Amino acid sequence: MTLLDAHVNSTYIIEKIEGGEKIKDFLFTLGCFEDEEITVISNLGSNIIVNIKDGRYAIDLQVAQSIFLYD
Repeated sequence: MTLLDAHVNSTYIIEKIEGGEKIKDFLFTLGCFEDEEITVISNLGSNIIVNIKDGRYAIDLQVAQSIFLYD
């Protein structure tokens, strides 16, 4: 399951991150990496608002589809 499939107001554990090094490096700077918690705050259509390590970020759909979550 990817971040695109996640439910609002739910917390998940990141299983893996796929994609190019640019996407992985960007997510790593946000604190988004394997086995880290991520909470979906809202889904605005073109962006997903998430909470990672007490920070709130807008993730676009291309980046969201590269974040895989445990079911």
